[in-house]
Amino acid sequence: MSASSIPPSGLIRMNPPVFWFSASFILLFGVVVIAMPEQAGAWLLAAQNWAANTVGWYYLLAMTLYLVFVVVTALSGYGKIKLGADHDEPEFSYLSWAGMLFAAGISITLFFFCVSEPLTHMLQPPQGEAGTADAARQAMQILFLHWGLHGWGVFAFVGMALAYFAYRHNLPLALRSALYPLIGKRINGPIGYAVDGFGIIATVFGLGADMGFGVLHLNSGLDYLFGIAHTQWVQVGLITLMMGAAIIVAVSGVDKGVRVMSDINMLLACALLLFVLFAGPTQHLLNTLIQNLGDYLGALPMKSFDLYAYDKPSDWLGGWTVFYWAWWIAWSPFVGLFIARISRGRTIREFVFGVLLIPLGFTLAWMSIFGNSAIDQVLNHGMSALGMSAIDNPSMTLYLLLETYPWSKTVIAVTVFISFVFFVTSADSGTVVLSTLSAKGGNPDEDGPKWLRVFWGAMTALVTSALLFSGSIDALKSAVVLTSLPFSLILLLMMWGLHKAFYLESQKQIAQMHSLAPVSGSRRGGWRQRLSQAVHFPSRDEVYRFLDTTVRPAIEEVSAVFTEKGLHVATHPGPANDSVSLEIGHGDQHPFVYQVQMRGYFTPSFARGGMGSKQLNNRRYYRAEVHLSEGSQDYDLVGYSKEQIINDILDQYERHMQFLHLVR
Repeated sequence: MSASSIPPSGLIRMNPPVFWFSASFILLFGVVVIAMPEQAGAWLLAAQNWAANTVGWYYLLAMTLYLVFVVVTALSGYGKIKLGADHDEPEFSYLSWAGMLFAAGISITLFFFCVSEPLTHMLQPPQGEAGTADAARQAMQILFLHWGLHGWGVFAFVGMALAYFAYRHNLPLALRSALYPLIGKRINGPIGYAVDGFGIIATVFGLGADMGFGVLHLNSGLDYLFGIAHTQWVQVGLITLMMGAAIIVAVSGVDKGVRVMSDINMLLACALLLFVLFAGPTQHLLNTLIQNLGDYLGALPMKSFDLYAYDKPSDWLGGWTVFYWAWWIAWSPFVGLFIARISRGRTIREFVFGVLLIPLGFTLAWMSIFGNSAIDQVLNHGMSALGMSAIDNPSMTLYLLLETYPWSKTVIAVTVFISFVFFVTSADSGTVVLSTLSAKGGNPDEDGPKWLRVFWGAMTALVTSALLFSGSIDALKSAVVLTSLPFSLILLLMMWGLHKAFYLESQKQIAQMHSLAPVSGSRRGGWRQRLSQAVHFPSRDEVYRFLDTTVRPAIEEVSAVFTEKGLHVATHPGPANDSVSLEIGHGDQHPFVYQVQMRGYFTPSFARGGMGSKQLNNRRYYRAEVHLSEGSQDYDLVGYSKEQIINDILDQYERHMQFLHLVR
């Protein structure tokens, strides 16, 4: 794959196939749901139940594969690869980069679920007796599973794919680029455009769910503070107001001011977290945080595949774990694009472990402190109303918890303000990302046209409103599960493409280490002879003659000199005269082994079609490959002179002596 395979060109502009495919689907969905809210809600719920019962196992398996893939890639030799050219340096310092990753981990949904979810799991557990200490411990374990490594694993995977192909191979900053190793330039055709289209659809519904939960949370806060009715039309008004603010920010260029407000907002969020920690049962919250972390890590392999297959059938798995995995998948293009843009110049190892661990620490601390504060109130202080609120009115639960703390009105007002700013900044970023995914041309760091930001902001508002009208929370969950399903399959194809690209890159690095003509020594005929050798695919007989007339004399001369030096030397011809080897003993130390072995390969199709060599009709060619004690070194000696082979033997022997020096 060339570094300039499909260079971006011209101004960034709308990509018609991607735009019309995704926009038509989303618009049609929104119109149908608004026109028939009750029927649509019933259809969505039935479809979600089907998905949970039919492909729930697939969602659990896919999410685990994404996580395992990024971790194994980071720990392997591929972890040294840069997300960019080899000479690229990171644009941001570690501290700034960590701060931006930290910001990526904060969303308005943290406020919605941090209290309501653990209480719901405790009072309506998938297994065991409800309302007990064991149920509370299991609830926190499930909460950590849903907000833990699996979600950030899929974010890291998509971000790694986008950054790798855009910054290292100069392909478009688009999801389809990850399929280039599989389908080549056809990524700029119907297949590639369909990939981007499904990515946009999943992202819109993922954002719609986030906005929906956020609006419910804000409406409850305004209801608590000012008595503003908790109705669907009020929620539509809030969606219109806040999405309008986000669109204005996205198109007016006041991004710097919003970023300053966002930074202040993060400080307020951290202050709120510390307030709940120190104004509540601090020692208990710290103890449970550490225990929750241990429970989560200890049970992670088992919980990654837990389908509750031996329990009585229920809707729990589809309403929680399957929904969460689908939601993380839907959000992955949005968050993946953000973290890709700030990570150019980082190695894959730095990138993966930074993305997995930096936001995760804050997220789990937030969930543990708020969740255990609520559980403590219900189990130890008799606040059964708080538990019932988590089940009947989850968007109000956080405010009821904060009501038990000092200065509750002020704290709740600050919480509403923080939620509002997070809503606007998330919606702003979402519209920008959607405009980029539906555009083409320009540079990888350019955002999509402003009118596209307005359009996608309106579409996201439409989807959010439609889902709230058709069934509130259940409809939000159902739509995310369904629209993420095809995109999850695309992610598996992207994984295959990324692995293939990494393999090709490693092979290229190996090839660059070994030239057909070594630096030492000389070759008759100069560069013309060297060029002829590069495009020559020898027959079996040619390699036999080369072994007999060039390789064997070189090894015999070297072995004679080593014998004169008093070393134990042995040469071994191959059983079919297809190899010759030299072994030099060093007492109890590792012997030096240098073997040249003939190996056959299928001739490349391009060579059979145009190189003009008669022997290529046999469809096989042969190489005289060097093997050391640890195996093949993957380079060919055919075309070397006797002096060059001797130099190669000495080069390898000197490396072996350096190895003996290091391990003596």
